[in-house]
Amino acid sequence: MQEFVSLNQYQGIAAQTDQNKDAGLDALGFFLLGLFGEVGTLLSALKKKQRDRESFIGYREAVQEEFGDAIWYFSNIATRASLHLSVIAQRAFRGLEDWDQVSVDKFGTFGDVQGQCDASASSPQFEESVIALAGKVGLLLNDFHLGRVVQNRDALSGHLVDIFRALLASAHTAGVDLGEVAAINIKKIQSRWPDMRRPTALFDDSYDSLEQLPRRIRMHIFERSRGKRTAVIQQCNGINIGDRLTDNKMVDDDYRFHDVFHLANAAVLGWSPVLRALFRVKRKSNPAVDEAQDGARAILIEEGLSTLIFHRALRLNHFDGLGSLDYPLLKLIPEFVSGFEVEQCALWEWERAILEGYRVFRQLKHHRRGIVTADLLSRSISFERLQE
Repeated sequence: MQEFVSLNQYQGIAAQTDQNKDAGLDALGFFLLGLFGEVGTLLSALKKKQRDRESFIGYREAVQEEFGDAIWYFSNIATRASLHLSVIAQRAFRGLEDWDQVSVDKFGTFGDVQGQCDASASSPQFEESVIALAGKVGLLLNDFHLGRVVQNRDALSGHLVDIFRALLASAHTAGVDLGEVAAINIKKIQSRWPDMRRPTALFDDSYDSLEQLPRRIRMHIFERSRGKRTAVIQQCNGINIGDRLTDNKMVDDDYRFHDVFHLANAAVLGWSPVLRALFRVKRKSNPAVDEAQDGARAILIEEGLSTLIFHRALRLNHFDGLGSLDYPLLKLIPEFVSGFEVEQCALWEWERAILEGYRVFRQLKHHRRGIVTADLLSRSISFERLQE
């Protein structure tokens, strides 16, 4: 994990992962709402802890993540107004008489301005500090709504200094180190929006070819009806692969085509315990890997993840027209696959595997039959129509 990141370094990294760079100040309202939302989520995490007490084991991680998201929005608001985070931080400790006695500090860190955390602070103290933070953000939102800050950089700067003071106070009472939070946030945003996208190496590259997923899978997929039941059949090189699949649901939703998601996982992530079992290429030469990475539990994890994402996709027209996925969905995945080799894959890889899988799924759903090709070397998956 990156340590001792400076305020300005963090601001630069946060700006690089801003997906609306070209919108300029036109997108300021979006970031202000995002900041206000993260503050609200901080309060929500606190209330959940008070309600669930010991059962809320992820409290600290949740608070760190929300603080990280808050400083990301805060930093990008400053960037859009051409304000340096290090200058804002210095002014948080100054008054009218020395307000302008500041300069861009390339090396100043969050630790330099935060001081010692108070891990012993009570929940009411944290709640009070977060409510104060929400109030400061609310004042800025109101002035933005009234048109008082877009054309007045000094007014915006004053608001941001007040909010930064409140952020420091909230982090202090939460016992949260903002330097550590910034490092965690950098790891998270670079997993989603890296400077350069380098796919994770194929997990079975070092194994004999007999224990590798086929590097190019050309699967013929079509339906066959028997009585009132319609099932999907899959063939590779003329050989039936797996069982005949139905939706296994009272109301049909075409989940019987879901093996396309396993093909997408194999193509983009280089991972699919399901396909490894179907093609009989488990890594038997390494008993530990065979059991832990290629066994029944790994298969259940992949199937469960496919089902989870499918239920979300049903509400969003199978992700049609979407160029990205919402973070709350993506953030579930690392926890879901924790302990398995695929946890090495970054969020952008998961996002691509899901979107590409659903792109092909929609085509298959429309045409009811086709040839799906998963190419693990080019990390791609494609569809072509299969003639009657």
